[in-house]
Amino acid sequence: MSDTPAGRLLRDINPEERPREKAMKHGFGALTNSELLALILRTGTIQCSITDICRQLFDSVDNSFSRLMRKSHKELTLIPGIGDVKAQQILAIMELVRRFSEEQIKSRPNVIQCSKDIYEILKYEIGNKTQEEIWMLSLNRRNSVIGRHAITRGSATASVFDPKLILKKALLDEAEGIVLAHNHPSGNLRPSPQDDAITRTLKNAAATMNIRMLDHLIVTGIGYYSYADEGRL
Repeated sequence: MSDTPAGRLLRDINPEERPREKAMKHGFGALTNSELLALILRTGTIQCSITDICRQLFDSVDNSFSRLMRKSHKELTLIPGIGDVKAQQILAIMELVRRFSEEQIKSRPNVIQCSKDIYEILKYEIGNKTQEEIWMLSLNRRNSVIGRHAITRGSATASVFDPKLILKKALLDEAEGIVLAHNHPSGNLRPSPQDDAITRTLKNAAATMNIRMLDHLIVTGIGYYSYADEGRL
């Protein structure tokens, strides 16, 4: 359903349900995720108020911004009341959220002390991508990140995995250690036999160059799996 000027404005809604009035009275922190979005999008349709549209949208993603970030333009327009314009607005908001989150991460000390530090660096980079990507972090002797590299996009299978490319980038960075990470667009955190093969291959190859492999993470928007934490590295 496309956006329409005939859509109802927020002023047409019961005053107690108006996000603007609620925010002015109680502060923006009192608004739900759907109410915040409704305040931005403003207009609904003849059949449905904007608050109801946004509530239905967040219900479809279990009230999760991480899951909302994975929605494509086409998927958004399947929600009744969301047309091309509103879908573009939502995608623009999600991109602002992603950029802000990435900026916050970059402002922190880039020292890897545990698997969660790796996850915090990469979750907004690849956690919500709809295609698989392999990334590598280069580390110095103090485990500070000195390089971030996208190795492959579109697949994370052993058949296209090239340890020579990773080691080349590590050597150019003069890295003492490396971390491998890739995402699972399905959200499944269980490693596959191919993931296991990639881990073994890179660890053995890195060892021949006296480069430590600290971890291999499987990343999603809502969590991660660490080979090191599981004692499998």
